[in-house]
Amino acid sequence: MTSLFEQNRTYVLGVPELNVIGDREKLAQWRHKGNGPAYYKLGRKIIYRGADLNSWTESCKVEPASQEGKQWLPVLPSLSPISSP
Repeated sequence: MTSLFEQNRTYVLGVPELNVIGDREKLAQWRHKGNGPAYYKLGRKIIYRGADLNSWTESCKVEPASQEGKQWLPVLPSLSPISSP
């Protein structure tokens, strides 16, 4: 597992390193919806642990399907717009 964040560090909302996963507004949306990385709320301060950030980013990892045995479909030309009479 590759670590994007230092495991034993805490990240306070607003530090530039958090912009790797989303801006301040995106992180706020995720917290509101119950998505995104785990966090601590101490008063009005939001704190993320590096270990939690790394765990969450690893859960977002997408492994491309193997290209072996796949057949590629040709790209179809786009349709021209219909002109009105």
